[in-house]
Amino acid sequence: MTTEPEQKKHLVCAIYTRKSSSEGLDQEFSSLDNQRESAENYIKSQQHEGWTASPELYDDGGCTGANIERPGLQKLLNDIKAGKINCVVVYKVDRLSRSLLDFSQLLEFFDKHNVVFVSITQHFNTNTSMGRLTLNILLSFAQFEREIISERTKDKLSAARKRGQWLGGHPPFGYMRNPLEKRKIIINPEEVDMVRKVYSLYLKKNSALEVTQTINATGYRTPSWLTKTGRTFGNKKFSIVTVVRILKNHTYVGKVNYQGNIYDGLQPAIVDEETFNKVQERIAHHRRDRKPYKNKDCSGLLSKILKCKSCGSAMVHTYTLKKKRHKYRYYLCSNAQKRGYSECPVRYVNAQQMEDRIIQILRGEVNNFKSSPHKTEVEAVLSPIWDSLFFEEKRKILQTLIKIADYDSTTKRIGMILNGSTERMEFDSNIKKIYARERDSKKRLLSKEPPIRRFLLLAHHLNNHLVEGKIKDLRQAAAWLGFDQSRLSHILGLLHLSPSIQAEIMTDNSPILDSIPEYKLRDLSSESDWSKQAIQWQEIKSSLLLSLKA
Repeated sequence: MTTEPEQKKHLVCAIYTRKSSSEGLDQEFSSLDNQRESAENYIKSQQHEGWTASPELYDDGGCTGANIERPGLQKLLNDIKAGKINCVVVYKVDRLSRSLLDFSQLLEFFDKHNVVFVSITQHFNTNTSMGRLTLNILLSFAQFEREIISERTKDKLSAARKRGQWLGGHPPFGYMRNPLEKRKIIINPEEVDMVRKVYSLYLKKNSALEVTQTINATGYRTPSWLTKTGRTFGNKKFSIVTVVRILKNHTYVGKVNYQGNIYDGLQPAIVDEETFNKVQERIAHHRRDRKPYKNKDCSGLLSKILKCKSCGSAMVHTYTLKKKRHKYRYYLCSNAQKRGYSECPVRYVNAQQMEDRIIQILRGEVNNFKSSPHKTEVEAVLSPIWDSLFFEEKRKILQTLIKIADYDSTTKRIGMILNGSTERMEFDSNIKKIYARERDSKKRLLSKEPPIRRFLLLAHHLNNHLVEGKIKDLRQAAAWLGFDQSRLSHILGLLHLSPSIQAEIMTDNSPILDSIPEYKLRDLSSESDWSKQAIQWQEIKSSLLLSLKA
């Protein structure tokens, strides 16, 4: 028996050369030429393995090997990304890099793009098992070096903070960099009075929100600065977060807070310790009196979607209790939440009304979804299955379909941009008009919907997700929907009912369907003979009919 010879992998080899100094580069035959000639000879010796040399030159004359910011090397990396090169050949390993850390990162990059690395004088070839073993050893040492560097850096930072030094970054409000000493900050004369005013106002008003509103009413804004990349920060109204950050910062009493420990700082104090301690006592007292955050598990269908048109801020979902029983949900403008209701004309909007109106708009704009890649999500919103879905699934569907929605309380209009589109659409909100009508009709609809019909719809929806690969398995579906896995398995079993029984459940308006519990269908769905299913189905209905008449 004859076998075909194994096909050799064709390797396009890039020859990389480097010389640290520029001395001698103008000679007729330089060090770079010597490296390239040796590499070319090695590649020719491997022609039987399918190796060929790339005609492109990847030379770095007069470039240090301490970093990778070299034109020849960057050109090589770009060609690898473009798929032009699948083998890199060097004369010696240190020609590629003298830094073990950089060298290991380059080898990881080569491995990611299936590129072989060869050093011809050190017999280093990642195409062989010995070369890969050497690679793993080098990477282990590189990881060790990274951890050592990290530990040394942390130790240096810790020592510097304990000595009260400033470690860099933008100084806190009220301070500025010391142009004479790098590790010190000094008082900014233009901001120091406002810092002291924040502390005095808080002791008078006992409210960070009132302090925020008072400062903003004066027209004062946070300082602005320009980053090295050209981005501008600051020049905004104060928020509660900004005020609280000032009130709790030990920097203002000449201290340094490092990992929960307080040390003496090198910067001058702006606020005396007595005032600072009084403020901390007030803050601690208010924290004890505050009830647990009521909204941590309270999300709306439009969370991370709905924005305030007037100020561009996100609208957050929250609620309040009326007479300690009825929960009133609403979307609150985050700008009004941070700076007071006077900052935004929208303030808040009824959550149920807004959610119902958005869903109504989506159903009315079905033509915009005909070419949408999210066909399954569109069908879910448009079909009766929507009311049987769980909250998390509804919210994920809306986040998939809607890029952004905003509400303008002045014009009473809702703006919307769908995912995959740049066109902005506007609609009348009609919130108060439609809400009562839709709420009543929805209640009537749900009151007539038999439970087994909703479960059958859910079973078909889950099965579609499993078939299309959107859900990996029942365990993932159970975690997503907040269901027990065995419960979902029972619901999916409804798909084993005969087509005639399923059609009756979906279309029949007989009141008997309202009385059939889902567990009654489990034994029925386990019967593979559809004729026997039909007999058992009639027995279930007759039994329930007799009990209802009795």
